[in-house]
Amino acid sequence: MKPLGEAPRDHNHLTVGVDGSPASERAVRWAAATAAGRGLDLHLVHAVDFAPSGWTKLPFFRPSQVFEWSEDEATALLTAAAETALAVAPDVEITRELALTGSAKWLVELSRRARMLVLGATGSSKLGEALLGSTPVSVAGHAECPVVVVRGPESPVPDDRPVVVGIDGSPGSRKAVEAAFEEAAWRGVDLVAVHVWSDLRIGAFEDSPLDFDPQAFEEHEHALVAECLAGYGERFPDVTVHRKVYLDGPRARLHKWSEKAQLVVLGTRGRGGFTGLVLGSTSNALLRDARCPVMVVRPDAA
Repeated sequence: MKPLGEAPRDHNHLTVGVDGSPASERAVRWAAATAAGRGLDLHLVHAVDFAPSGWTKLPFFRPSQVFEWSEDEATALLTAAAETALAVAPDVEITRELALTGSAKWLVELSRRARMLVLGATGSSKLGEALLGSTPVSVAGHAECPVVVVRGPESPVPDDRPVVVGIDGSPGSRKAVEAAFEEAAWRGVDLVAVHVWSDLRIGAFEDSPLDFDPQAFEEHEHALVAECLAGYGERFPDVTVHRKVYLDGPRARLHKWSEKAQLVVLGTRGRGGFTGLVLGSTSNALLRDARCPVMVVRPDAA
């Protein structure tokens, strides 16, 4: 473990946000195992909470002393996180960094030098509280590397559950397909490609008074999936792909698959996303309630 300092300048590391919560500890374990398996370094980051809280009301309040206490607590937290990581991956190289803010902007800046950014699903500190709210949405929509929010129960060992990728034909989902193949190949598991060609809720077509035959579009939808998967079979010959095409309910379908997957991979905005939004409704929903870790991948041109 290297001394406390700044982020590595190369891209051969995985960055994980640390806040001391149980969810954060799980994210550290997940990130450590992933970094070790990929031959990457692990960079642990924490935002020092300098908010003096009730200390300002006390007659002996000294800001400099509170800053020292806060920094000492943060350093101890990062040390504990490093010990957690080393228990999972004893040979992984670990660097640590403290910052004065836990904003999404800082995390996005870190993503420019990282191979992957990992966040816990909940947290107890200000950084952790932010990660529950708008921060994961903002970071996932702007980060320059894949962002993983670690959700759900601990993974079994060995984990033979598939990687699941959501496909809708958008640039974001096409980039997600590439990342999903890489993840499935590295993990030695199958890949499930899920395509839901309508954004309507499940059962909406049955409830509609319109005369509509979804079978008339089925051939086109299967062709879209085939186009999105084209070429990857040659690049990743050991990955077995299962294609699942559904009529409606993308959030519900992918949530159900998250109960059987070890990772769900999604793009940012989907086919129906407004250009002003950084993250589609399906990705947003899965980040908040999936039953396994969720990776969000931006298209190169986004």
